Amino acid sequence: MSKNQKSPKLNADLRELVRTNAECYGDKILYVYKENGEEKTVSYNENWNRMNALGTAFSRIGLMGETVAVIGEAHPMYMTAYYATTCGGGVIVPMDHDLSDDQLASFMELSEAKAIVYTKGFNHRLTAMADKMPGCRLFIPISPDEEEAAHPLTQTMDEMIAMGQAALDAGDRTYLDLELDRNKMCTLLFTSGTTGTAKGVMLSHHNLASATNAACLSMLQFDSTSRFVDALPMHHSYEVTCGHFAISNLGAEMFINDGLKNVSRNLATYKPNSEMLVPLFVETMYKRIWNEIDKKGMRQKVETAIKVSNGLRKVGIDMRSKFFSQITNAFGGNLKVIVCGGAPLSPQLIKDFDAFGITILEGYGITECAPLVAVNRMGKGRLHSVGTAVEQCQVRIDTSENDKQDEDITEYGYPTGEICVQGKNVMLGYYRNEEATRAVFTDDGWFRTGDIGYMDKDGYIYITGRKKNLIILSNGKNVYPEEIEEYLSRIPDIQESVVLGRKNAQGEVVITALIYPDPTRFEGKEKSEIFDAVKGQITELNKTLPAFKQIREIEIRDTEFEKTTSRKIKRYTVN
Repeated sequence: MSKNQKSPKLNADLRELVRTNAECYGDKILYVYKENGEEKTVSYNENWNRMNALGTAFSRIGLMGETVAVIGEAHPMYMTAYYATTCGGGVIVPMDHDLSDDQLASFMELSEAKAIVYTKGFNHRLTAMADKMPGCRLFIPISPDEEEAAHPLTQTMDEMIAMGQAALDAGDRTYLDLELDRNKMCTLLFTSGTTGTAKGVMLSHHNLASATNAACLSMLQFDSTSRFVDALPMHHSYEVTCGHFAISNLGAEMFINDGLKNVSRNLATYKPNSEMLVPLFVETMYKRIWNEIDKKGMRQKVETAIKVSNGLRKVGIDMRSKFFSQITNAFGGNLKVIVCGGAPLSPQLIKDFDAFGITILEGYGITECAPLVAVNRMGKGRLHSVGTAVEQCQVRIDTSENDKQDEDITEYGYPTGEICVQGKNVMLGYYRNEEATRAVFTDDGWFRTGDIGYMDKDGYIYITGRKKNLIILSNGKNVYPEEIEEYLSRIPDIQESVVLGRKNAQGEVVITALIYPDPTRFEGKEKSEIFDAVKGQITELNKTLPAFKQIREIEIRDTEFEKTTSRKIKRYTVN
């Protein structure tokens, strides 16, 4: 454990998290960000004060305890809205900024959000569709232009904070003295899907605090000297819990990335020593490293240097910083640790990064678990594994639906089945969907993740397929295959389908549909004719779907999918 932090602080709720962070780190910088070309900072004290000011403003206008949505690009005020809402007994609804207008309006209606906070990219767009969101009585732009600020339905973030601060200065303690119900829903996260199929994950202060505490206890390599470049969308549960909550609890500093195209530049400029990323970023970094090596005709020399360096390390001599400084300087030169979750990484990639001097720790999480479930610890990682369960969380493998323990089950040497989780991080349930909630909990209260895997004798978890509920794309986007399969089932020519994520020629995980056509509709037809007919229908379907949900690859099967005795497709056998 670092000398800079004897032990991580454990908090019972988000208000306590922000308050104790301010007490411990005061005027230390929490956020560095750019706005209108100018670099700005937010300290730990400012984070606490802004939360209280906005929360008090909410209390003055009748929004305290209500549901508030937030959407947009990464910005410190995004988190101010998150904290102020949840710590005032309300419910925050972080929205995916890629939602269509209709989806956004539907989620606003479903969640009964009374206000929405938004960043610069949503100026004019939201107010223009106000008639589609009649329940939303206030629009709160973070960086408005004059026209947006003058709109009759808007109250700018600066105005809200000024209002709240004036009330605080006058002695208003309505917000400050509110007693929180830590077991009540405070965050509503919509899964990927249309309004008819999306599920709203309900998380409490208790859930979020438990997951944050577990993250801090599991990642003791991070401390108040850690510097991060934030690269993930702020509605992402991994980003919020393991990023903003846990990183701030350790007293670290975060540069908020100003656009995906600037990630590489910002890594080089702000020189982070630690990162939390999804596979797409890590795989892109890896490809760029080797492409640059090949351009210079240095592959053989670098591979030889890796062998020599690895040999020296075995006898206690670490020369990586000298041998591979040209490679690591592209990421600022200080990067030592990357925690990566969302999809499996190639073991060779992990080995090569380690050879260059950067440790990659794979983890595993799911939104319903707030989201952290497991992670590899520093010095104790295992290839192919997502690590062991985090503190205050238990994992077991449910093999009850397996027909028999045949080769399909035992090829890894351990029983394979559905990964189930029990712990303080597990969600309250799905919003207004008792049937879906019941379906994902076992009779004895364990949450069914829908992911398939096994656990070795030391408790290390191995995921063999994320195919029951989620497809996790390389960019971290979550897609529930059942939604896409539901659309496919409406096509008469298709009898059965399984939708999964597969890597394309570029190495990116894309939505792939495996199709078993209705044989009665294609008697005597060549496979090429069948493919063309199905492809044409799927092309039409794609026109109705958001870009990240569109089917990119199609495979026609000659036989039905293998099924259980209850006639359910064995998803884990499909690859």
